[in-house]
Amino acid sequence: MKNDPNNITDQSHWETYWSNYQFDKIPRKVVFGKFIPKLCRGKSFIEIGGFPGVFAAYFYKHGIKEVTVLDFYMNMGIVRKFEAINHLPENTIRCIDTDFFKFSSEKKYDVVFSSGFIEHFQDTRDVIARHVDLLSEDGQLFMLIPNFLGLNGKMQKWFDKENLEAHNLKSMEIGYLHKIMGLFDLHDVSVDYIGKPMLWLEPKPENKPFRKMVKMLSYASKLFPVKGKFLSPYIAIYARK
Repeated sequence: MKNDPNNITDQSHWETYWSNYQFDKIPRKVVFGKFIPKLCRGKSFIEIGGFPGVFAAYFYKHGIKEVTVLDFYMNMGIVRKFEAINHLPENTIRCIDTDFFKFSSEKKYDVVFSSGFIEHFQDTRDVIARHVDLLSEDGQLFMLIPNFLGLNGKMQKWFDKENLEAHNLKSMEIGYLHKIMGLFDLHDVSVDYIGKPMLWLEPKPENKPFRKMVKMLSYASKLFPVKGKFLSPYIAIYARK
């Protein structure tokens, strides 16, 4: 993967990234909550780039009993520990340890999901097309992308430029994403900003001196709940077969 020009990151990047995280509870709320009633009509779910299975567990709790994560960085011990902490039956989260770009499957899924994935690659159209290929006959697609083209991107540039450079900023342009989604035979396509204003830095040791200040700025930004490029933290893409 490291030498593939499509990839902005490599496996060592993700080993370091995940070493700074603690995995404990399934979230009670998600930023894309308004999509949950539609998405949870499905019977099978796969998250691309899904380690350690937090969203898979969330969808399991909301009624989808066949949940799968696919990732080229996979620590099974962490996944099973996460299940145990959240009182899920062992092996609830099915794991596919592979490179998404070498993955092919005859099995199709009712919900194909990713969060913070497609922006780590140069060819956005190709990454989305591979998501679409996994949709079942009545499948639904949902992709969540961080928005670094506004104030949050400035935070990354000032305090964690290395993290900013691990992202393809072109993949965060609303018009560009609309154009790509128009290439597929999908229905009810939605590409829009989502979430209340929020700023963050990754929990890396070198970010510790700045995280408290950025957190305070994040609280202040919530006083201006205007949806758009400058303050919205995410972009949500929804479509169905």
